[in-house]
Order: sequence, then C-alpha cells, then structure tokens
Amino acid sequence: MEEHTIVVDGDVIIGNHSDIRYGLIANSIILGERVRIAGDMTSSSDIRIDIWSHIGGNVKTDTDAYIGEFVEINGKLVVKGDLDIGNEVKINGGFEARGWIVIRNPVPVIVYLFLYLSELFRLGKDEEVEKALEEIFEDDSKIISDKAMIVPNGSKISIDSIRVPADAIIGDGCRLVGNIRAGSLSMGNGTTLYGSIRTLEDILIGKNNSIHGNIISRGNVYVNEGSHILGEINAQSITIHEEARVDGVMRAAEGIVFKREEEEVINERELMELDI
Repeated sequence: MEEHTIVVDGDVIIGNHSDIRYGLIANSIILGERVRIAGDMTSSSDIRIDIWSHIGGNVKTDTDAYIGEFVEINGKLVVKGDLDIGNEVKINGGFEARGWIVIRNPVPVIVYLFLYLSELFRLGKDEEVEKALEEIFEDDSKIISDKAMIVPNGSKISIDSIRVPADAIIGDGCRLVGNIRAGSLSMGNGTTLYGSIRTLEDILIGKNNSIHGNIISRGNVYVNEGSHILGEINAQSITIHEEARVDGVMRAAEGIVFKREEEEVINERELMELDI
C-alpha cells in the first residue's frame, strides 16, 4: 500500500458495495456492483467493472475492458484491446480503444461462471462441472493468480482503516497501512502493518511480522516466532513464542502462554530424565 495506490503483484477482485479510497495497480481488476475507487486503475490484463460503480481517476488496461451500465469514470479510459461497454456509462475524460467497441451490458466473469456452473449442477451434469472446472483452472488459463487481493462485499479501505465484515486473511510479504477491523484475522509471514488490529474472534500472527499498533480481540491471540508487536495485546487468552517481542502490556483474562520450539522442549525433558 503506497500513499495513494494499492499495488498487487497479481489480480484484484473487489466485492459489491465496497469503498476503496486508493487507486489500484494490478495484473487484472474485477469490480462488483456499486464499488467506489478513489484513484486511478491500471492493469496489464483485463479490467471488468460492474454496474453503478464509480472510478475517481483514470482507467488504463493493456488488453480488454468490460464496463457495465451506469458506471462513471471521472478520468480518461484507455483500452489497448477491445472495449465492451454498457448503456448510460459516463467517461468524463474521454476514451481511447484500439480494438473493437461493442455497446451492450457485459456480464462480469465471476457472475458468468457462477451462472454457468449453477445451471450444470441444476441439470445434474456432475461430470461436465468437473471438466469445466479443470478447463477453467488449468495452469495455462488461470482466471485468478496465486497472488491476489480479494475484498469481500461491503468492505472499506482507506488511509485510516481496513474494514471487512467477516474474516481477514493476509499473506506473506505485504505492506499495509491502516487499522484493521474484522471478524477474525490470520496473517502470514514477513508482513508489516502500520496500524492496529481489532477483532471479535481469534487473531493469528505468523513469523517475522511487524505490527505498529495494538492488538485487541474478544477471542484468542497467537503470536509466532520473530514477530514484533510495538503496542499492547488485549485478548481472552494469549499464546506467544518466546522469540517474539511485545513492547506494550499484555492482558488476558484466561492467561498467557509462552511457547517454545518442540525440539527445545524435548531436549529439556531429556535433561530432566538424565538428572533423575
């Protein structure tokens, strides 16, 4: 997360009614209905924008663009491939398209796949469903890359906060800005968060992470080896590796457990048996 832009080394899928106060740079970008993007959108692959969405800046793609009805783009639309566009679309900065331009209401790829597979299931064609999934997700034609940002419906991401209605899952090597508010949180390894974390359920912090804020949860908190919490931890219970670091106070109604490596525990037991 940069000052004005979220940069993803992969694909972006943003659910309906989400509010993203940043621009986006990614491989491909798919927006649901009534999504608001504050800045520019740039992709090296396809861009798909569903109905009633609002883009505060420019939209640029190196391939094709699919724009649903009643979408508003404050900036310029630049499409190096084909443009599939619905009715009542407002592009305040004008547009360029080097390929074909088709005026209709395109169906977003995820909705199309859902409808297609749902119909196959309804008809009881399990073998065709399996075959379709194999064709869709084979290595040479992945719709979503292994590295992706998937934002649930109704989420809000701004410079101050990252709010999701349910679970938050953060991968490895990310750089995030904002206070996270979620149902629960799971963080991978080597991630830096400039903000606090507050959840209703459990929080799992992987290895070698850096949290520049407090961690507060009504559930349990697990902090693994090498992670550094610059603030406090308040939770129902806390399990923390002995090689993790917490600068602030730790409070837990059900107690705090310090975890060691399994090999170290075995070696201590062997020493105790030798002493006996």
